[in-house]
Amino acid sequence: MNETLRKPVGSRDMGGRKSMVQELADLSAVVVAPVDDQTSLLLRELQRFRMRVRQVWPMPESVPGDADVVYCDYCPDLARRLPWIPGDARSALVVIVPQTEAIQAEALSHATPNAVLSRPFTSNAVLSSLVLARSQFGYEKRLRSKIEKLDENLRSMRTVERAKAILMATRQMPETEAYSFIRRQAMDRRVSASAVAAAIVDSFELLGYDPQH
Repeated sequence: MNETLRKPVGSRDMGGRKSMVQELADLSAVVVAPVDDQTSLLLRELQRFRMRVRQVWPMPESVPGDADVVYCDYCPDLARRLPWIPGDARSALVVIVPQTEAIQAEALSHATPNAVLSRPFTSNAVLSSLVLARSQFGYEKRLRSKIEKLDENLRSMRTVERAKAILMATRQMPETEAYSFIRRQAMDRRVSASAVAAAIVDSFELLGYDPQH
């Protein structure tokens, strides 16, 4: 391996953290594109960052989704071929767009790519598309995680409110006392308040009890 490749891959910033190129070296990529000189250039550029790369062609009915990054040739029904629903991607997606052939803007939008790469490729364009796709994919993944946590918190709050209603109705507890009871049980059992609340709700639902009636 030549010295030009080793130096950037081994570089670190002043804080001792991995450089961007080092992070790329830990990734896998799938290139869904025809065998030609341009695709060969793309493969070489990705391999230059020590990424694990494989090529797939002809265009499969379902694009592989088992890689960190998917480079896929544009086709009008690309959204249908992706192995995930929009907004829940498992891989960063870069759509390869043709140099002169017309594309359908709506079809490209439905595929929700993280970046695009236009033919003919250049080294800078490949790197830019890769960095942008990973950055956008990471941002969207963090947003999905936050939304899931908010949903979980909302479900927990609703369960606690329902458990409080059950205690208030069956034990004639005021609201503050019902909540304190749930908190004490959680501390004694070393579990979350929502877990105690869920147990209360489940036990009463098993008996067909509804505090609303």
